[in-house]
Amino acid sequence: MPFDYLYLKTLQYINLNSHMFFFPSLMYNFHLLLLQCETPDKEQLANLSEVKMKGLEVLCLFLLLVRSIVSGSHDVYIVAIEGDPVVGYEGNIEGLPATATDTVEEMDFHSDIVRAYSIHLENKHNEILDSVLLEGSYTKLYTYRHLINGFAVHMNPLQAEALRRAPGVKYVERDTKVRKLTTHTPQFLGLSTEVWPTGGGFDRAGEDIVIGFVDSGIYPKHPSFSTYNTEPFGPLPRFKGKCEADPETRRSYCNGKIVGAQHFAKAAIAAGAFNPAIDFASPLDGDGHGSHTAAIAAGNNGVPVRLHGREFGKASGMAPRARIAVYKVLYRLFGGYVSDVVAAIEQAVEDGVDILNLSVGPNSPPSATRTTFLNPFDAALLSAVKAGVFVAQAAGNGGPFPKTLVSFSPWITTVAAGVDDRRYKNQLILGNGINIPGLGVSPATHGNRTMNLVSASDVLIGSSVVKYNPLDCQRPELLNKNKVEGNILLCGYSFNFVSGTASIKKVSETAKSLHAAGFVVAVENNYPGIKFDPVPVSIPGIVITEISKTKELIDYYNCSTRRDWAGRAISFEATASIANGLAPTLYNSAPQVAIFSSRGPDVKDFSFQDADVLKPDILAPGNLIWAAWAPNGTDEANYVGEGFAMISGTSMAAPHISGIAALLKQKNPKWSPAAIKSALMTTATTLDKGGRPLKAQEYSGQEILTLASATPFDYGSGAVNPKAAVDPGLVFDASHADYIKFLCSVPGIDRYEVRNITGVPCTTTYMHPADLNIPSVAVSHLKGTRIIKRTVTNVGSETETYTITSHMSPEIALEVGPPAFTILPGQSRDVTITLTARSVTDTYSFGEVLMKGDRGHKVRIPVVAMGFGS
Repeated sequence: MPFDYLYLKTLQYINLNSHMFFFPSLMYNFHLLLLQCETPDKEQLANLSEVKMKGLEVLCLFLLLVRSIVSGSHDVYIVAIEGDPVVGYEGNIEGLPATATDTVEEMDFHSDIVRAYSIHLENKHNEILDSVLLEGSYTKLYTYRHLINGFAVHMNPLQAEALRRAPGVKYVERDTKVRKLTTHTPQFLGLSTEVWPTGGGFDRAGEDIVIGFVDSGIYPKHPSFSTYNTEPFGPLPRFKGKCEADPETRRSYCNGKIVGAQHFAKAAIAAGAFNPAIDFASPLDGDGHGSHTAAIAAGNNGVPVRLHGREFGKASGMAPRARIAVYKVLYRLFGGYVSDVVAAIEQAVEDGVDILNLSVGPNSPPSATRTTFLNPFDAALLSAVKAGVFVAQAAGNGGPFPKTLVSFSPWITTVAAGVDDRRYKNQLILGNGINIPGLGVSPATHGNRTMNLVSASDVLIGSSVVKYNPLDCQRPELLNKNKVEGNILLCGYSFNFVSGTASIKKVSETAKSLHAAGFVVAVENNYPGIKFDPVPVSIPGIVITEISKTKELIDYYNCSTRRDWAGRAISFEATASIANGLAPTLYNSAPQVAIFSSRGPDVKDFSFQDADVLKPDILAPGNLIWAAWAPNGTDEANYVGEGFAMISGTSMAAPHISGIAALLKQKNPKWSPAAIKSALMTTATTLDKGGRPLKAQEYSGQEILTLASATPFDYGSGAVNPKAAVDPGLVFDASHADYIKFLCSVPGIDRYEVRNITGVPCTTTYMHPADLNIPSVAVSHLKGTRIIKRTVTNVGSETETYTITSHMSPEIALEVGPPAFTILPGQSRDVTITLTARSVTDTYSFGEVLMKGDRGHKVRIPVVAMGFGS
């Protein structure tokens, strides 16, 4: 098709565009033109001049743009613009002084200089939008200025393509979704006896440190966040957070403990996912998850945990005096969107948070970047770290399978979930003398008496109700109350419990309304991804999770139940009693890596090639954690309407690290995020409370829970040890420039992409990714010998002499030098780690480097490597 014909037809289309739906022939010609754009005649294209070729491209783009506008297909995109954000701008524009500073303490996001440069960036963003897109055809949602230079915009795919080609645009990334990664622990971790007393007690632990929570909001009326029984909170000169007001009561969400509360939903609204009736256009937690994570990290100390009229101890955050800043990005039904999350991170850093807790992770890989470390989310966090903010992120809940992490980058502290020493178990005692173990945080049957067992399948009212799956015991009106009353109700466990449409809480309510003496839920089938947590209930109740034990129970019930000729039960003679499950049992085989906790190795791209970075970084409690809950929260069906919940996930592990990091920041205010991360990692333990090597929960071939020896791909450097982390002796520090060098050294990385994402070009000085000065060593393809350097800095107050030892699996030779060194306070020393592949393997070898100081410090780093020969 000649260019001139295409040009004329396009003009015709433009002139008659408003009447297109009334002229089918014109619409047919329009689609022919589009087809020619998408599959052009190569011979005719070869005969076009350069000018006409350029014009053809423009016209085709215009046609596609019009089609996209007509079809109404819009998405949210994150657009990065050339030029440095505030944290990286060094003053190369006349009239605009530098905003980047040499030290974190000098960074002031509210200064006139920063404000002027921010306005300049926003004006540039608007100029680009106005020059490329038609006014009124798009909606700009956010301007990003401080951590990345760009904006989020709601537009159609062809508008995105037009922006992608525009001068001054570095990249355009379609927005993706994020999801949640879903207390006895202060005592278990030794905080109350070994850490808080050194800082003035629990009423000073975390004083004046602000932890930002990018999560589902907060329930401000909860006693974990109240100020009624605490000393008045003083001002925070460095923190400039905003506090939204409740749309109905007009009362602020802040109270001195909560110092910032904002919600971010522009992308969710633009995508049509936001429902104000249930999602709350405010920082109010409509889920429960955000209140839970905030309470774990910074909830008030000594808050009674009450449920069903009973007290399950007293809850406390890791840093009970720390302040809370809320940035709501997660919503009940759909999770959240990356562009809302990036806006929240940007706002949190601008406000002045010290710690950032992220119990969220991406639903899917970014579409525009190949490297896991290069995307708007991780780029914003890299800039946050540059601004002095420590970032903890949940590792993900994809375990126990390898390469399931959703947190990849070395500047982030990736937290795996551990099982602590407290377990809630119970047992069902059958009338034939067999004891069947199960889960159930419940009282015992009255007087420990034996009661008759009655199956829900034998007490149905009518046969037409089968469509409601009455065996789940969710609807009391389907069961015969006269037959259930005074007996133990036996229920089934269907997929409805996995999907969330059925709950143990509802079984308890059904049994209670039928005046049952208790209930049993028996699991007969395995479901993919199933995970059983004990649920507190108000009446005797137990869940039998082992299928073999369920078979024993059903066999006993069937043998003891008399039936008529049609199979109807006429006499229930099976008996049982439920033991007291209210008191937890404490175990020395703790911590263990939780079955659901995501595992390494880390990956460098989305073809899942191994990265030379060890992930996760550290293990923290994340299983059966008691903490605050929003009474209107719907995240867990078993805790709807409750003020506390006991739930599991790496989401619960991350705030443990955030709170402990706040204690370290309080004691060492000048420490960098890398130094805090190092202190946590090098002092972590690889032994459980009984002094044995850590174990990881795994599945056997029959998907039965078993224990296996844990590796650094399960727990990183080990289980967090707060007492030792407060005084680590040595730290491995790293700067923003070090992280850029790391990115530029990743094999196969597009260095143009590095510059686009970070705003910093790769220099001619390259290294190996394993040379990044972090407190771990990972080499995924070790060929021959590799020499790796690490630099340690003495953050103690005294001169100390360290001796170095190391050990490694025999497939890899590990040598470290020097064998010993003496280091003054504030001084740095280099350590050389030499790895040599002795044999070719397809599995990793594990080892460690241990530095012992003569003043009692122990500094340990894990080493992982896979040999590929010479």
